[in-house]
Amino acid sequence: MKRIVLFLATNLAIVLVLSFTMRILGVEPYLTANGLNLSSLLIFAAVMGFGGSLISLAISKWMAKKSMGVRVIDTPSNSTEFWLVDTVKKYAADAGIGMPEVGIFDSPEANAFATGMNKNNALVAVSSGLLNVMTRQEAEAVIGHEIAHVANGDMVTLALIQGVVNTFVMFLSRVIGHTVDRVVFKNEEGHGPAFFVTMIVAELVLGILASIIVMWFSRQREFRADRGGASLAGKQPMISALERLASLHPHPLPDRMAAFGIAGGGGGGIKRLFMTHPPLEERIAALRAVR
Repeated sequence: MKRIVLFLATNLAIVLVLSFTMRILGVEPYLTANGLNLSSLLIFAAVMGFGGSLISLAISKWMAKKSMGVRVIDTPSNSTEFWLVDTVKKYAADAGIGMPEVGIFDSPEANAFATGMNKNNALVAVSSGLLNVMTRQEAEAVIGHEIAHVANGDMVTLALIQGVVNTFVMFLSRVIGHTVDRVVFKNEEGHGPAFFVTMIVAELVLGILASIIVMWFSRQREFRADRGGASLAGKQPMISALERLASLHPHPLPDRMAAFGIAGGGGGGIKRLFMTHPPLEERIAALRAVR
């Protein structure tokens, strides 16, 4: 219940901030009696499309800590925490990024994630389950994978790609709605119900197609992060970590964090198009093929 309230409150705050931003920018209504004001529509779509994505990125560390219950290790209190902080510190230095915050979240599932607005101000968190079921070498490989995500700038890149597709979806859906309203239903003044119905349908369809594009990129960066983890922690430990995850049948993280975790959900057929992560067996095979 707490996570749902937090999610709704955050999204409401984002909408309010973006609405206030457009008012400050003096963006005129894109719907007029004579049709669409395309320049205003493009600004509206860009502000809403990029704005929501970038604000979510800006607050990603705060959201992760609140929604996942991450306990940030300010001062290590036991040997495991000392090892965890030292490993992150070593790999961050090897990858040429600033020292991330390090945290642990309570979950029986073996998983980990990285998030943050830039590579020098990130958060790397691992689950208690991962620490319990993986060997030190395997866990170090997982940490290397997450550090590779940070060093590759995956969080920022994914946010920008999401912003681009959001902008096109919002812009094109309204253009399609306007065209149907004018050409098919011959509405010459204002905009009738056909505009709004068509716009909603077009936004849903285009949104699904846009998600396929974003998820394809998300899967590609997993292969790259696996190679990065292998470079930092060793190829065989990275393969062993992925094999361990495959044997455990891990469940994905909540939607907001799933794209940045080590393990994602499986699936075949059309479901594969919407997966944030490639199947673990494909990742293992790709890593074995690397020389």
